[in-house]
Amino acid sequence: MLFDLAVITSAMHDIKAVLLVGGLGTRLRSVVPTAPKVLASVGKGSFLELLVQQLRSQGVHHLVLCTGYLADQLENRFGDGKAWGVEIEYSKEQQALGTAGAVKLAARYLKDDSEFLVMNGDSFLEMDFHKFMEFHRSHNAIATIAVFRVENTNRYGTVDVGADGRVQGFAEKTGREVPGLVNGGVYIFKQAVFQCIPEQPSSLEKDIFPRLLEQGVYAQEQRGMFIDIGTPADYARAQALSDSLDNAASRGGLSGLVRDDVG
Repeated sequence: MLFDLAVITSAMHDIKAVLLVGGLGTRLRSVVPTAPKVLASVGKGSFLELLVQQLRSQGVHHLVLCTGYLADQLENRFGDGKAWGVEIEYSKEQQALGTAGAVKLAARYLKDDSEFLVMNGDSFLEMDFHKFMEFHRSHNAIATIAVFRVENTNRYGTVDVGADGRVQGFAEKTGREVPGLVNGGVYIFKQAVFQCIPEQPSSLEKDIFPRLLEQGVYAQEQRGMFIDIGTPADYARAQALSDSLDNAASRGGLSGLVRDDVG
């Protein structure tokens, strides 16, 4: 099934992006002790600014920040988003809800949206959101996951994807040094996903995605650069790549750079 690019582009302008930015960041506390990890400095701004810049450059202007730990710092820094050319709403959790619980709490901001983006706030994946949306719609998926290939999966759980792009299952970390597809932390969901998330703390990766498989979860492989800031070593790598990250965030689509910052 083909979709008109103009229709997809218009949809990206209207779609909301939910950013999961409420994590405690305990592993990064030694180098970012007094701020949410998404406010860690990378280049001229914070890591979260890179994500906002990436979304805005591809026409996504409506953001919902799922906050928790040190939420006031995020609201004070970004406000209503106008300074960044976007509109920002805040969904603040009073207790740790996990990634799925945070999305569920944000449902009140998404009740009129047939589909929406979700992004981990502590990782950056260079990708084309328009093509991601086109893939999602063409497969009529309840959820679509952005995945990327690494040569060494010992640090990651892997995603088993069939030839048609449908996700067959998920595997926990095995510690084995083998290639495979891993979750890039960017998703598109249909509104119907809320019916599958309980009113309690839960994880998208461990609890919800396996439950959705029968309804149709698909994965699109991405080939742009990827990096997270979950550990001091990862954060140092992000700082070293700050110029490349800034260029990737500002550009709609891919740079064609070879990804050498994972594995």
